[in-house]
This record gives sequence, structure tokens and C-alpha cells, in this order.
Amino acid sequence: MTGSRAVTSPLLGPGPEFDFIRAIARALGSAAGPLGDDCALIPDGTTTLALSTDVSVEGVHFRRDWLAPREIGWRAAAGALSDLAAEGAEAIGVFAAVTGPRSLAERDLVELMRGVGDAATSVGGKVLGGDLSAGTQWSVAITVVGRAPRPVTRGGARPGDGLWVTGALGAPRAALEAWLRGDPPSADARDAFAHPVPRVVAGSWLAAHGATAMLDLSDGLAGDARHVAAASEVHLDVELDRLPVAPAVAAEAGRLGVVPAVFAAQGGEDYELLVALPAGFGPAESEAFRAAAGVGLTRIGAVAPGVGVRLLRGDDEVVLPGFDHFR
Repeated sequence: MTGSRAVTSPLLGPGPEFDFIRAIARALGSAAGPLGDDCALIPDGTTTLALSTDVSVEGVHFRRDWLAPREIGWRAAAGALSDLAAEGAEAIGVFAAVTGPRSLAERDLVELMRGVGDAATSVGGKVLGGDLSAGTQWSVAITVVGRAPRPVTRGGARPGDGLWVTGALGAPRAALEAWLRGDPPSADARDAFAHPVPRVVAGSWLAAHGATAMLDLSDGLAGDARHVAAASEVHLDVELDRLPVAPAVAAEAGRLGVVPAVFAAQGGEDYELLVALPAGFGPAESEAFRAAAGVGLTRIGAVAPGVGVRLLRGDDEVVLPGFDHFR
């Protein structure tokens, strides 16, 4: 619920979650700061502090029969660190507030926090503190602190920009579909779900090379693209046939009778970056990005005047809902 846009603005995206944010903002009135982007941005001399918080709840974001405690910790921290990546921020560190059942074993708590620490140090941060409480189930709330030399919000995309995405999409959904069916997921799908990579290096590079808007794909491309369009007051055309689809997707999409690109567009928790870049950004620049960030960058569409998002397969528009916690 953090961000760099005024909460009373219509620039918040659609959906029940954002309706709640609008209602909270109205209730808070002058007590509310700017809400709605990936991070709160606080000027600090010649730089900008970026802060965000994210909660991972047992039974909603993970199950303990699917993931080991260390994986739960990594996944919770990586998801929060991904918000820093979306602002082009470097990581300073994280705070972890953990709730667990009264019967929790010390070894499980310690292993969970090892995972949090692993994720923080993977992007140059540290565990700065936190809190511990008893509750009915596991919950891990991660607050991240970073520094953004050139912050990039969701709200700067301009007509004529290209629309790009890092990495490959759909593998976490492939793992989830397998687990829900009662089967073990493939190794690469499971790794994508349990061990997402926060694209902090990628986000910093893109911010330094002209990114005009950026967002991390935590709720799926189909839904998250609408938030960029709303915040930037533009129209986005997304060409689904261009999507970089993870290899694990084909089998799971086939079982559901869904085109792999459509399966990937509707999946969530990819934690890749959706980014708008100036028209002059092309293949040479994307290769330079790959060399610097160690991950691919694929152009999947364009920014145009207007409002909303069109998801296209050839000349046909595909209508897909994004994930929403409260739908």
C-alpha cells in the first residue's frame, strides 16, 4: 500500500485491492501519505530512500508441505525485495516480523530466517531487525529499505515507448497447478516458485538507462499491466505471442487446454519486471542489459495514447483477469 502517487488520484489501478486502498485513503484524509506504487519514496539529500512492506501468509502464499522453512523465508524476502527492483533501487536491508504457532520448533524459525538472510545478502542487503509473535499460523511480514538514485514509478510511461519484460513467465503458476493437482512440480517450476530472484540489479540498470515506468509482476502480467496503464494514463498493447514463456509452462498449459502464452500471462508471482523504455531502446541495448544483469529482456508491446490494456494474439483481443487477493 506504499507508493509515490496521491491516494485520492484516479491513477490507482482497478480491482478490489485498490478499491480498499482508495477507501483507506479517504478515511485517513490528511494522515495519508502518497500510496499505490511499489515503494514509498522519501527524498534524502542527493538520493531517495525507497521503502515497502509485504506479507506472506501460510495457506495463501505458501504451504509448509510444499516448501521447507528456509525456502519460505527466501520467498517472502525476495517478494518484498522485488518492490525495490521495480523502483530501480539498491537494497540496504530488510526487517522481518514473523508470526508462528506456539508449538513452533526453534530450528524451523532459525531456518526460515536463514532464508530471509540469504535473499537479503543476494542483493547486497542485511537483516536489520524485526519482531516475533505467536499466532494461529505462519506469517512473514518483510519491510525492505533501499536507495534509488533515479526512482522509477508506475506513472511515467509515454506514448511511443516500448513495453519490455525481464526473464521468462509462467513457471511459478506451473508449479502451483501441479501441487493443486496432487503431483510434484517439475524441478525448474518448483525452483521458480520457491526461489524467485529479486531483479534488483536489473531494475537499477533499467533505471539508469532511461526506463520511464516499471512494476514487478507479482499478480500476473494480465492484471499488473493495467496498473501501469492507469498510473501513466496511457494505453498498452501487449502481444501475447511475444511473451518469453518458461519451459515448464507447456506441459501444465496443455493439461488445462490453454495456450502457453495465455497461461503465462495469467500466472502470478513471477517477480519479473514489466518496464516501459524509450523508442530508441532496441536489440543492442537489450543485449547490453543481458550482459550486465544476467537475465534476458524481451519486447512484448508498446505504449500508445488512450486508456487501458489490450492483450493481443495476432489480431484477436484476449480478455484475462489478473490475480486479486479480494476477488
